[in-house]
Amino acid sequence: MTDREAMARAVRLSRRGFPAPNPRVGCVLVRDGAVVGEGWHRFAGGPHAEAEALSQAGERARGATAYVTLEPCNHHGRTPPCSAALIAAGVRRVVAACADPNPLAAGGAEALRAAGVEVEFGLMAEEAEEANWRFLTAMRLRRPAVVAKIAMSADGRIALPSGESRWITGPAARRAGHRLRAEMGAVLVGRATAQVDDPRLTARIPGVRNQPLRVVLDPELRLPPGLRVFDDAAPTLRVAAQPHAADLTLPRTGDGGLDLRALLRELFARGVTGLLVEGGARTVGSFLREGLVDRLELFLAPKLLLDGLPAVLARAADALEAAPNGRWLAVRRVGPDVRLTLGLPPSETPGGEERR
Repeated sequence: MTDREAMARAVRLSRRGFPAPNPRVGCVLVRDGAVVGEGWHRFAGGPHAEAEALSQAGERARGATAYVTLEPCNHHGRTPPCSAALIAAGVRRVVAACADPNPLAAGGAEALRAAGVEVEFGLMAEEAEEANWRFLTAMRLRRPAVVAKIAMSADGRIALPSGESRWITGPAARRAGHRLRAEMGAVLVGRATAQVDDPRLTARIPGVRNQPLRVVLDPELRLPPGLRVFDDAAPTLRVAAQPHAADLTLPRTGDGGLDLRALLRELFARGVTGLLVEGGARTVGSFLREGLVDRLELFLAPKLLLDGLPAVLARAADALEAAPNGRWLAVRRVGPDVRLTLGLPPSETPGGEERR
């Protein structure tokens, strides 16, 4: 097995887990040209990819090469440092696709080299970064990576005239939406969506151990307590513009809305590294106008809603003027529907620094 073949396998493994808010990492251990152990980070609080691979390899890890998609961590959080585990196992060489930008976990390469382990960086870095884009974006911008998800009909409608927006797309697209919730680790809706659709906002797919944090924007605290988003199926953060009974209070902006940049700063301070915005036109449009959306996930259904509510894109056209400079990352069929993924061009971070 070549270096590239081993790293490609590690990248594929990294995509399997739902470890938010932690990074997605895959690890393959190779000795004498054969795989002796492999693993991936399945969920936050569980074993890291390196620990899984070392456990599988046992004594065969001695003298092996470890291919990891992210620099092994060097700190003791909920699990011991992976750099120390690799050293103790007698791994001879570590090939890492990307350096870890998290200052709390960085330093693994230095620790490995100090112990006499050969360390290399850069192999298949682009592929590994794409698989781990949520975490890397959050660490670089010091705020959660933001995905706006929009499901709409072929004639550009996101809801029925009543405002109800459930079941526009088919079962396959809905499963993809559940996967996005699990991958991002937090999901946000506005007051109207929470009240009209009464969504659960959980990730109901196999392999999810930690349900996403549910963030509900309820500026005036008008939502009734009996909604499903307030049940005990997952943690919920209720955000308001007044302190009474709210989990988080935010200042108002000039147009009367909530300060979304302050929201992202607060979520990042609480450990959130990804946020899926599933709200209606007003909520998604607000994130777009603020330049806070890193990716758009558009799900197009082959149906007509005619006099339904118009898509958010029509209400946020000014914010999307730069969209032609964005990057189409994927166009896929999901059952009868079409999924389009658009990476938006650079904007500003909540702190005002231009992001890369």
